[in-house]
Amino acid sequence: MNATSARTILICSGKGGVGKTTLTANLGIALARQGARTAVIDADFGLRNLDLLLGLENRIVYTAQEVLAGSCRLEQALVKHKQEPNLALLPAGNPRMLDWLKPEDMKTIAAQVGQQSDYVLIDCPAGVEGGFRNAAAAAEEAIVVTTPELSAVRDADRVIGLLNSQGIQPIQLVLNRVRPKMMANQEMLTVQDVTDILALPLLGLVLEDEQVIVSTNRGEPLTLQGHGAGSPAARAYINVARRLCGEDVPLVDPSKERSGLRAKLGRLISKNLF
Repeated sequence: MNATSARTILICSGKGGVGKTTLTANLGIALARQGARTAVIDADFGLRNLDLLLGLENRIVYTAQEVLAGSCRLEQALVKHKQEPNLALLPAGNPRMLDWLKPEDMKTIAAQVGQQSDYVLIDCPAGVEGGFRNAAAAAEEAIVVTTPELSAVRDADRVIGLLNSQGIQPIQLVLNRVRPKMMANQEMLTVQDVTDILALPLLGLVLEDEQVIVSTNRGEPLTLQGHGAGSPAARAYINVARRLCGEDVPLVDPSKERSGLRAKLGRLISKNLF
């Protein structure tokens, strides 16, 4: 456990492409907007993308690699977000770091960042190889991200087993890219199916939302002020942050969510605009 008061949370998945880095970026912004000093560490040295999602790729001068080597101070490597000053990014270093980085190195980095943060979010590489083990060594708790697909859930189950073996607690679940219509038609695993298989408390449900792709390409997380108005995913990310901060926020019920033309019609009728 860290000798700091910061909550150090690993954000991980078994399968790549399930929205782990997108959650890290949006959750980081959401926590910062609630007044929490939040740092996000990109521990995916092979495929670093957290800087792109936060729109900070052009402001990187130093990385975790230089901090560990003693070539710069931590404060020089941390990149503050211009629109949300409570958020800072510690970028991943060169992919060659994978050859020599050890779990103790990640512990050192996380402990240093935790000295000046309330939350430290570690964006973990997908899978269960060395990069995952290094990142997990620095964490106290974990959020596992999966989509309601059999392969993603099976891979998530393997990750949960490893997290349990390392004594990381609590481990919570975020179910991403939920499509209520497909669930209702039994074309996708239901929320109950996934929670029964993984046996984890559900921290959040993120509905499928095209605005996530738009915001990702712009490097503007949906949870930034002025972005994601009316976005189901933005609301979900914000609610995950609120739950992490101890608020009792009800989970969305996918069976009551409507989509497409029917949803639009319902909104127009409810506002007497039809």
